[in-house]
Amino acid sequence: MIMSKIGSVAAKLAAVASGSFLISKTAFAASSSVLKADDFVGISFWIISMALIASTVFFFLERDRVSAKWKTSLTVSGLVTLVAAVHYFYMRDVWVTTGSTPTVFRYIDWLITVPLLMIEFYLILSAIAKVPAGVFWRLMVGTLVMLVGGYLGEARYIGVWPGFIIGMIGWLFILYEIFAGQAGKINAQSAPPSVQSAFNTMRWIVTIGWAIYPLGYFFGYLTGSGPESSANALNIIYNAADVLNKIAFGLIIWTVAVSESESSLKK
Repeated sequence: MIMSKIGSVAAKLAAVASGSFLISKTAFAASSSVLKADDFVGISFWIISMALIASTVFFFLERDRVSAKWKTSLTVSGLVTLVAAVHYFYMRDVWVTTGSTPTVFRYIDWLITVPLLMIEFYLILSAIAKVPAGVFWRLMVGTLVMLVGGYLGEARYIGVWPGFIIGMIGWLFILYEIFAGQAGKINAQSAPPSVQSAFNTMRWIVTIGWAIYPLGYFFGYLTGSGPESSANALNIIYNAADVLNKIAFGLIIWTVAVSESESSLKK
């Protein structure tokens, strides 16, 4: 039994490692430049891509440690970090090779991972209560408004200020739903203390952690600084925000999943 479990874990690790190797090999093959020692933005892309892969392995392996109702939440956390890791390899390559901001790759990443993060709110509540579908759709609408507004501004389809304002409206709508809307009320009324604690930490990450993205947008496009300085500030701030909002967010889910699973075994 023990050997079978060890074999299963080893197989999973081998599969993830193999996939990571293929991703990095493809990215290296496409690159015509070498990472420079003083390219701190490029270094941040490298560090974060490795951290995202490590987090993916961790979340997928930890699924075996939690009860059935939490497995989907950990799977989604692993998918968030896996999708982000793949995009970070390509974003890193764009930056190191051209020195330009990988806007398209970043928003493709966000268009997949940010809705998945919002789904985590729905999943964590669904594990302890019956949650109306309206909660899910309101979180999705807020997410899409935020992302579409930001992309239209950064890609210059509209002015940078209108794009910034539209994105902020979507973000504020999400904050309303998780603090004062139906999602927040279900958490306050139905969730046990451990889930309430996790939910509260998650929504403060969405409040404080996601506030880093508007800062990146502001320093990247709205300060009037030179193109090189603006690009450096934009990418370092965005990269730092992704560490907090993808990896830390998943670790909160993992903490409550393990705690609830172990508590149920003791009963």
